[in-house]
Amino acid sequence: MEILFYRYNSICEPDIMQVFTDFGITVHTEELEMHNKQTSPRECVKKVSEWILSRSLAFVFSINFFPAVSYTCEKLKVPYVCWSVDSPVPELFSNALKNRCNRVFLFDRAQYNFFSPVNPECIYHLPLATNVKRWEKAVLAMTEADYASYGADVSFVGSLYTEKCKYDTLAGLLSPHTRGFVDGLVEAQLKVFGCNFIPESLTEEVIREIVNTDPGFYRNDDVYADVSRYLTAHQYIGMKLAAVERERTLNRLSDHFDVALYTRSDTSRLPKVHCRGGVSTLTEMPKVFQASRINLNITMRPIETGLSLRIWDVLGCGGFLLTNYQAEIPDYFEIGRDLETYESMDELEEKVRYYLSHDEERVEIAISGYEKVARYHTYEIRLAQMLKILTDNMK
Repeated sequence: MEILFYRYNSICEPDIMQVFTDFGITVHTEELEMHNKQTSPRECVKKVSEWILSRSLAFVFSINFFPAVSYTCEKLKVPYVCWSVDSPVPELFSNALKNRCNRVFLFDRAQYNFFSPVNPECIYHLPLATNVKRWEKAVLAMTEADYASYGADVSFVGSLYTEKCKYDTLAGLLSPHTRGFVDGLVEAQLKVFGCNFIPESLTEEVIREIVNTDPGFYRNDDVYADVSRYLTAHQYIGMKLAAVERERTLNRLSDHFDVALYTRSDTSRLPKVHCRGGVSTLTEMPKVFQASRINLNITMRPIETGLSLRIWDVLGCGGFLLTNYQAEIPDYFEIGRDLETYESMDELEEKVRYYLSHDEERVEIAISGYEKVARYHTYEIRLAQMLKILTDNMK
């Protein structure tokens, strides 16, 4: 079996390619988008068409959804398989999502529930996974110096989203009414975990002003529905919410605990946090997860119910995980046995204090979480599930 992997340099692409290869699949790669983020749909169509016409491909695969790839596969009658790892993904509003060639796997159940009615026979829910074998090699090679260097009471690895917040670039251009409305909405949502009420709370006036103020707002004639409300809620206000939430959470914890932050974002507003810069995903990140007493995960709110890649990776490295509650967590893990969760800032602070003083219990949970992931949630297992779905639906 031969497939084409259409790449754009997602961090999980090498792991997935390796598993496909281990399964005996010949993986060809098209790396156009890796080298030119401004690749036009026409260029994409040309390259993918050349691959399809020159090879006998079982399917074309990508991380996240590329409309131009879908249209090409539809025309040349080759299945197009993709797996979302992000939210939001504006391209899911393309009419290409309706194509019969698609086999679209969405990691967030809320995302799946929103988009699946567009093409119910061709869209599926599939959670993310991790590469336990890779992390084992990194962790087993750790030295005492590594544990001393990367250890902390509480660690957080990730962006603060300050540099990715489109809303902040517009705020000075918006009316006082819209800024006040958004500020109030953010403050209200920060107090509520497990329910995202921003999309239905937005007024048409606020949406229209944000859309009209940003010349870079996602505009595409090839859509089956208006994207304005969805993207304003998730891509603009959702990112702003993530930036505020991460800053406040880290500042609050650093008032009481030793908190280490690994990020390339601006950390000037985190005076008590030990900011250690960015880390290499493949070589340094697993050392942080293993050496830290508590690994903190703060899921950005546009991921409404699903589990981000960070959750799987922390557990796959044998780290103790304390994450905000997500509705899908009980589907895969036992809270208090495999990982821990919080649903308020008070609960977060209380659980950090508790687990820093209960070492044996914390280590037992980390071991259980690792074993659960290694047994049920590796890329080998997840891609086998995907291929079974593909086989069952291509008969």
